[in-house]
Amino acid sequence: MGITDDDLTHLRRCVDLAREAVADGDEPFGSVLVAADGEVLFEDRNRVRNGDATQHPEFAISRWAAAHLTPEERAAATVYTSGEHCPMCAASHGWVGLGRIVYAASSGQLVGWLTEWDVPPGPVAPLPIAAVVPGARVDGPAPIFEAELRDLHRGRFQ
Repeated sequence: MGITDDDLTHLRRCVDLAREAVADGDEPFGSVLVAADGEVLFEDRNRVRNGDATQHPEFAISRWAAAHLTPEERAAATVYTSGEHCPMCAASHGWVGLGRIVYAASSGQLVGWLTEWDVPPGPVAPLPIAAVVPGARVDGPAPIFEAELRDLHRGRFQ
């Protein structure tokens, strides 16, 4: 499908949420759930700073969608996120049947940045979404946000 101007607008909000997360001492990730008609249904940012590493916004979107949307509404919705889903979040997305995913920066980009900064790898393999959820409709990355996201992540480690 490719990334559209509407997609870029929602990704901009995700990056802004990532910036809010950093300002609150958290990791720079933000996500937005948008209905088929364009209505923003839910948004969140990372909340892992207090030690619960499952408090990712994509996981929160999956839980919210399962509780508030029909299976048809979930399948028609789009998840926008500043960074490609980790395997935990991708699995939750697949299990609740959410629709398209659009991300600003890929897991591969993030791994490259962290390697460059000598940051040790995390405890979970950085698999692409499609490796966890075969058949997922995925678009990204969005190069327009690469430098900004790189700087947000660099701020955590340098």
